[in-house]
Amino acid sequence: MNQSQAWIERNDKVITTTYGRYPLVPVRGQGCLLWDVDGREYLDLLAGVAVNILGHCAPKVVAAIKAQAETLIHCSNYYNIPQQIRLAELLCENSFAERVFFCNSGAEANEAALKLARKYSRETHGANRAEILTANASFHGRTFAGISATGQDKIKEGFAPLVPGFRHFPFGDIDALRTTVGPETCAIMLEPIQGEGGVNIPPAGYLKQVRELCDEQHLLLILDEVQTGCGRTGSLFAYEQEGMLPDIMTLAKGLANGVPIGAMLARDSLAAHLGPGSHGSTFGGNPLATAAGVATLETLLHEGILANCRASGAYLQAELERLARKYPFIAAVRGRGLMIGVELSIEGGELVKAALQRGLLINCTVGKVLRFVPPLIITRKEIDRAMCVLDEIFAEVV
Repeated sequence: MNQSQAWIERNDKVITTTYGRYPLVPVRGQGCLLWDVDGREYLDLLAGVAVNILGHCAPKVVAAIKAQAETLIHCSNYYNIPQQIRLAELLCENSFAERVFFCNSGAEANEAALKLARKYSRETHGANRAEILTANASFHGRTFAGISATGQDKIKEGFAPLVPGFRHFPFGDIDALRTTVGPETCAIMLEPIQGEGGVNIPPAGYLKQVRELCDEQHLLLILDEVQTGCGRTGSLFAYEQEGMLPDIMTLAKGLANGVPIGAMLARDSLAAHLGPGSHGSTFGGNPLATAAGVATLETLLHEGILANCRASGAYLQAELERLARKYPFIAAVRGRGLMIGVELSIEGGELVKAALQRGLLINCTVGKVLRFVPPLIITRKEIDRAMCVLDEIFAEVV
């Protein structure tokens, strides 16, 4: 028995079965590469599900974590935390926002956004406006409010009764959204690009139309940029490419390059409705996580990472489109920056397993969409290596 199998057997005895795990036991990472406990190398185009934007063990992030761990790991949010303040300043300086609330995950960031939307609406428009609209095929986290907001039935199965006050609409259809808005609606929550829903990109101008609709109806617009934010689509935030601004935005995943963190960003006039005692997080914005976040964001902003994301993303998408012309079971390739989906006419799960066996890490969402969200530092050489593996795998399907 190799070491991997031994660890897998131990896992199966003590860990909950909430994840469909692959037979991989990673123990070391560097850049776009992972190594398992038996020393086998893998090219990682999943990046912890869009988390390791600077690659595994990015030197400046590692240095920041080491230095902070030797100084102060955690203290209470009853006090003022310099690393938290600096990260908030960076986020506000580079976005529409004026205030930041820190937490530990995307789900928690979305909880904060939903609570703020309802509290603002109650205090501004009265108690009868509390409904929040979200899109079909959306994903907003695994908390009760998160699954209630999510527009996928499979995520909700077995957890009724859900949190009331959510309705869903077809993603990308402004006319359908307009007819869905009702007198009780207070906010619309959207992913600029749906990640878990299949890397779905709305029509050009859609988000700007949603912004205009919100302005007309005095609704808040919440953008869930947990997956699209922090450079994933080629700009720091996806909304920057749409000629519009949200009222509230949520971040997580890549914000600290692997250290758990989440953030809700808002305009000052909105954030004022979350006063002392209205919301909180014991670990949110702790010195360790925010020090990692500062190092991550400064690297992202000042070391050409966004430019590489755009260039490598265009190259990866072009190479995937080349494979699509070769293999008829590839129905579509769509993406922006380094967030790319390959829609298949066949199930994709076995292809993910085959890639793993050949040392390539990808994943499949909604059954038939292969998702590519590699580190934003990925090179053409690494992309070429991945394409060779995919070509071999696809050839076996024909």
